[in-house]
Amino acid sequence: MKRSSILTALAVLVVAVSGLQSCKSQYDMILESNDLDAKYNAAFDYFNRGKYSRAAALFESITLLTNGTERHDTVMYYLGLSNYSYKDYYTAETNFQQYLSYFPQGAFAENADFLRIDCMYRSTLRYELDQNPTYQAITAISDYLRAHPEGANADICRHRLQELGERLDRKAFENAKLYYVMEDYKAARVALRNVLKDDADNVFREDILYYTAMSSYKFADMSVASKRRERFLVFQDDYLNFVGEFPESAYRKELDGLYNKVKEKN
Repeated sequence: MKRSSILTALAVLVVAVSGLQSCKSQYDMILESNDLDAKYNAAFDYFNRGKYSRAAALFESITLLTNGTERHDTVMYYLGLSNYSYKDYYTAETNFQQYLSYFPQGAFAENADFLRIDCMYRSTLRYELDQNPTYQAITAISDYLRAHPEGANADICRHRLQELGERLDRKAFENAKLYYVMEDYKAARVALRNVLKDDADNVFREDILYYTAMSSYKFADMSVASKRRERFLVFQDDYLNFVGEFPESAYRKELDGLYNKVKEKN
């Protein structure tokens, strides 16, 4: 290649590189720089303007620079808060957990703890699905309430604890009720009684006792003649247990009719 051609190619390359550099945004240049003050101020500017993804990237990029300084507490908290505000709850939970491990008594510790729990709460699944995240959230909320019983977010946590507990109660009830839907009434009664054996305060107790009585009735009604009398006595016991606890229940009329029908036959 001729010398003139080589020089021309180099000139084109220099122009191209210069063009790429000039195309870099102010954000990219700040992100790549080592100017702590500029990056710190820019991170808060982006955060305050709702540019949470960019704020998170900047806060993360200066965590090594602020480690061991007074700013580290703030930077780590706002890293989590930026990801939280961006709705990246999985990353935010990790950020807040890291903050708490570094600064358990930090200025933002209580808020970080609550927001970490909020991330866990948002990761729970409806009752039909895996409830391991629910159990984890319940444990974390209970720990928070022990540490901050009068905290600013205590009432929210108590409400969520109740909500998650009811979700677990519903899962247990619906799992047992499935046998009833499948018309395996003997198994349904056993499963429903086991729900209350494990948790007598299940919020679906009225429904559980109703389906227990219905299961025993249908199991007896489907039985051979020689076993029906004995099995209808089980239904009568279940009926009396139900009306003893829930005399004003909407289920009462239906169960009264079945009970009276059984008494007439027996």
